[in-house]
Amino acid sequence: MRWPWWGRRKAPSLHVAVDEGTGPTVVLIHGIASSHVTFQELVPRLSGTHRVISLDILGFGASPASIDGDYSLDEHAAALDATLRGLRIRGRFVLVGHSLGSLIAARYAADHPTAVSRLVLVSPPVYLAPTAFGTPRDRTAMGLYMKAYEYLRENPAFTITVARGLDRISPIRNLLDVSETNWNAFVLSLKNAIESQSTVSDVARVRVPVEVVYGTLDPFLMPSGIQILERMRHVTVHRVDAGDHVIRKRFAKVVAKAIEGPAT
Repeated sequence: MRWPWWGRRKAPSLHVAVDEGTGPTVVLIHGIASSHVTFQELVPRLSGTHRVISLDILGFGASPASIDGDYSLDEHAAALDATLRGLRIRGRFVLVGHSLGSLIAARYAADHPTAVSRLVLVSPPVYLAPTAFGTPRDRTAMGLYMKAYEYLRENPAFTITVARGLDRISPIRNLLDVSETNWNAFVLSLKNAIESQSTVSDVARVRVPVEVVYGTLDPFLMPSGIQILERMRHVTVHRVDAGDHVIRKRFAKVVAKAIEGPAT
């Protein structure tokens, strides 16, 4: 694994916001500009039968910031690995990621094939270069996403104001956090982990069952990206009709079933 701080200092440990319950372990990783509150509807559905661990990713929530790193998927995954090594998890665990967290989870699972028993990707923003898509419509859509993200990165006052407005109307309190404090983490994570990613190849390298859960009204998803994952033999896709990017109660129920996997 490439790690920009290698040889200078260890990857930092992340804030463990939730570690409760007993049974098989489930690890939850939230997305960009958020925190562990992403999973507040999911944790109660799991903690009665599982050990549930929910983390704040690097630079967000109560986790430390990267001082001179690039917030790439490698860097996020290295911090995740450093944290999990200290938690004394027995045996394999189910790894669940939401949004950017799903990209981090895919990288971790690909690089640690003996650690994960099942990978659950919730609302994964699977993006490719516009030229990689076969239809003009998809190429145009991907190009628009990239332009929109570039605008957000280059206009902090606008982005912070919009984020605060959206958080006020969110069904989950303090779900969205973009501020002067985490601006560097937001910009670099967006640029180096979401806009520049290799999630398709990461998922292809995973050797355990992969469950993808997404909402049909999610504005951050590229349907073509989901379709690419769906063609892989070890991937099962679950669609939540009228679901958006937020894990609400009905969405959480579908995610919980995906974590359990097919009945045997």
